[in-house]
Amino acid sequence: MTAEAIASAMRRFRAVLDRRPQAGMHTDEPAIACWSQGTRVVSRHANGMQVATDMPGELGGTGDQVTPGWLFRAALASCAATRIAMGAAADGIVLTRLEVSAGSTSDARGLLGMINGAGERVRPAPSEVSLAVRVCAADIPRERLQSLIEDSCRCSPVSDAVLNAVPVSLRIEIDP
Repeated sequence: MTAEAIASAMRRFRAVLDRRPQAGMHTDEPAIACWSQGTRVVSRHANGMQVATDMPGELGGTGDQVTPGWLFRAALASCAATRIAMGAAADGIVLTRLEVSAGSTSDARGLLGMINGAGERVRPAPSEVSLAVRVCAADIPRERLQSLIEDSCRCSPVSDAVLNAVPVSLRIEIDP
């Protein structure tokens, strides 16, 4: 889709939401993860797309697939890049390069339920998460690109979920 088509679609959708805000609320398509064997899990989308994950060898996996943590970082980076591209299209900015890298620092002891030296449970979540954006657009001032990126990251659903720690509800069904 061209930048003009993206901008036009965004304007149309925004007009709909201005008239009927409730149309913006929807249930997101679930990601369904099914254990395969060992530490391998296959997640699937309703459209048939599948993604396999596995753990590295030192944690009992084969190491031949991406880890769930990498998928988290990929979701963060791709959501931010998508929103930046949408924002650029809406603002009439022609991007010639856009690359977003999501990094994190984690303590594997948390995954194993271990306790630290202070007697506290080590968190399995990353302790630090970072985004690095490389962007290029001819004849666009640096400040305008900076503003575009910052505004877009504020509107990125995955970034916002991380920044604002969305609560997760847990429902358990045990088959007989």
